Order: sequence, then C-alpha cells, then structure tokens
Amino acid sequence: MTSSTETGGVTGTRDKDYNLIWYVESCLSNALRLEQYIQDAERDKDSELAELFRKAQADSRKGAELGKGLLRSRLNGG
Repeated sequence: MTSSTETGGVTGTRDKDYNLIWYVESCLSNALRLEQYIQDAERDKDSELAELFRKAQADSRKGAELGKGLLRSRLNGG
C-alpha cells in the first residue's frame, strides 16, 4: 500500500525514520540469512557461490553499519 499522506499517524514514527529502521533491520536479517547460504554452499564444496554470498553478506553488514550510524546520530538529536 502506497500513500502520499502517511507520515507516522499510523505507526507513530515519521515515514523517513521508519524507512531507516526498516533498512537497518533488513540489512541485518539479510546478513543472517546469507550465513546459512554460505554454509550450504561450503557443504556442497561450491567455493564460487560461497564467495558470492560472503561478498553480499559484507555489503549487508556495511549497509547495516551505515544505517545504524545515521540512526544513532538522529536518536541523539544530531
């Protein structure tokens, strides 16, 4: 559902802030899921696939860290 008027009336959190929180959670969740994918690839001795998943996991961790930093500064009033 897309709305041009929702700015936190339903959630109590402004859309842009909610989106940042969602982004951080999604990055963290993706990093966890990729850990299983890495293990699956390694179990089948597919190092190429495991390496792809490791790179994707690193990107997810980086995204989460960037998002957490921004979220932290905003929660501290910055």
